[in-house]
Amino acid sequence: MNTRTIQLLLLVVSNAALHLVGAEQTAKEDAGPADKLPPWITRLTWFGERADWSHDGKTILFLEKTYGDVFEVDVATKTIRPVTHHYPHLGYTRALYLSNGDILLSGPEAFDPKNPHVSRVQCFLYVLDKSLTKPPVALGKKCSERPAVSRRRMHIAWTHVSAQYPEELPEGASRMLEADIVYENGKPRLANQRVIVESHELPFKCTLETQNFRPPDEKELTFSAYGHQGTDVCGIDLSTKKVTNYSNAPDQYDEPEGIFPDGQFTLVECDRQNRKGSAYVDLWKLKLDGSGQLERLTFFSDAPG
Repeated sequence: MNTRTIQLLLLVVSNAALHLVGAEQTAKEDAGPADKLPPWITRLTWFGERADWSHDGKTILFLEKTYGDVFEVDVATKTIRPVTHHYPHLGYTRALYLSNGDILLSGPEAFDPKNPHVSRVQCFLYVLDKSLTKPPVALGKKCSERPAVSRRRMHIAWTHVSAQYPEELPEGASRMLEADIVYENGKPRLANQRVIVESHELPFKCTLETQNFRPPDEKELTFSAYGHQGTDVCGIDLSTKKVTNYSNAPDQYDEPEGIFPDGQFTLVECDRQNRKGSAYVDLWKLKLDGSGQLERLTFFSDAPG
């Protein structure tokens, strides 16, 4: 296992531990899995979610919370610095490093704390300059949940659902798109935009969500197929539109979240250990060869609560 893979594992495992912090703080006398970490798991912060590794592996970008600020933590020193404190905003749902060091943000333009879930669907994409000296630039496109970002080029993919564009997508429909990010006079914009696939073109019914461009050549995009057989891990060839179901596990929750640097495996939020659904998942390693081979990596869900 190479250093980059180990870093990836440490990141996602530490993220899983973060979700236990609330219970830990209110009942410190009851030791949980986060209090008894094995030596290969490191806690990096005491708060946060939606982490993303920098391309050099030295820092991690993460959200304070859903609709919160964006922060960056230095892996070696655990020093945390704010990324989005220098301008007013309504919070973000995703923050990812672009290949040039700028940051792709996804967040709402309106927010009602009495009905927050509406804003999670109605998010827009922005590019924040890595200098952190000015507000982000809007790209003019909505994004449902997680966009995918190339590690090699200024290229992204993202998802639309019917709630965002009801005049274009019937109820229950979704689609994935991709485009380049180009700069004109220092200002980013989207170019060469195209639809990758519409949900009605798939051989099964599901709601789509982009996940990762598959290394090393990035000719394939992994995506979540929500609602199909529980939820499955799939990939689509960006040239031929051929879809491969990599998990293909009926009545099992399998959501891809982070791909290995060699492109041979992806991490999966999975409930294979208990079949209780998405609220009871652990992290598994899925081989991207169609075999469905899974290896369990964390055991947090074995603990009550």
